[in-house]
Amino acid sequence: MIKPVAYKKTLEGKSNAHLITFNDGRDYAVKYFQPGFEKTLANEWVGYCLARYLGLPIPFAQLVEIPQEFSSHYPELSQMAQTQFQFASLYVPDCFDGHQVTEVPAITNKENLAGIILFDYWLCNRDRTRKNIILCDDTAHSYHLWIIDHAEVFASYNWTLEDIESLPITILKSATHQIMASFIEDEQAFYEQLEIIQTLPIHLIEEIVAVIPEDWHVTSEERKAIVSTLVMRRKRILRKLMERFIKRVYRPIHERDE
Repeated sequence: MIKPVAYKKTLEGKSNAHLITFNDGRDYAVKYFQPGFEKTLANEWVGYCLARYLGLPIPFAQLVEIPQEFSSHYPELSQMAQTQFQFASLYVPDCFDGHQVTEVPAITNKENLAGIILFDYWLCNRDRTRKNIILCDDTAHSYHLWIIDHAEVFASYNWTLEDIESLPITILKSATHQIMASFIEDEQAFYEQLEIIQTLPIHLIEEIVAVIPEDWHVTSEERKAIVSTLVMRRKRILRKLMERFIKRVYRPIHERDE
């Protein structure tokens, strides 16, 4: 397991991530367990693992240990809850978030965009704002798009058992989804991604959830609810939401462009 060697700064955002250099020579955005944001780390872990399996453009992440001896040297870290593990996501340098780019002429990995949108609907991610994508210069006139920050999948960073068992079934209000949709050339891409999600092994979902550290305070009942909710939403709900999105968002965008 990698070890921290230098603290750099606190990153923007309500989830209070910290930029830390590790002994692999790379910088990571590290999130700690926080009261009031109890499900943030579990959400990040589940979202990351599923996105990686689906081949979506998400920065590499892992569970890390930050020794108290290291944290004690930095006031920003010494006040954080000292759980055994934290969630660390590889920091992608020299990029912009969606708010910092006024015009996106082209996206080089546009084949991923339908998958990102369906992923957000599957996990009920209501926080796909422009700040939760990053755009990296790929050529002089195009960007590579990455997705970050999945603290609010399952509709909240502090969901309860009752919440996750009754997630909303609605079109997500996301200008970022509209931007992505404009670059998807064929709506068949959504159906192809839907099939991939529906064939993802249930055992894999169970294993991902089982790895959530005990001191992140996700009960056994909540773990079961995560699995059952993901299975239920992909079987009974995701296709309906996808078809609503195609009808209400995707097609009107492309009809305007014709």
